[in-house]
Amino acid sequence: MPPAKSSFVCLPCRASYKQGNSGGRERRCPRCAKPLIGAGAAFAAPRRRDTAAWRTLSVLLNAGVRFGMGCCDGPGYRPRTLREVKERMVHAERTGEPYADVLVREHLYG
Repeated sequence: MPPAKSSFVCLPCRASYKQGNSGGRERRCPRCAKPLIGAGAAFAAPRRRDTAAWRTLSVLLNAGVRFGMGCCDGPGYRPRTLREVKERMVHAERTGEPYADVLVREHLYG
């Protein structure tokens, strides 16, 4: 079985690339030559024109959230709108929890 490929994202270009293991070397965008961000094997890129989805994705990736394959159900919950991201960021600031932990939790309370 071939090794699993993972997605790498260029936020300025709004582009995603599936690539295999590169031995630890830094990957660069073929369009702009900026470094790519590893998004994980279960990542599904939004349409290039969907600016709100790319802004949401930018917040998630910059907070350290990745889309790794889970055992049976994929990467788990990820916010899909800026509104969901903002309410989770406010909650994180109020409680002092790390952003990455709050962003991947499906329910904020309870």
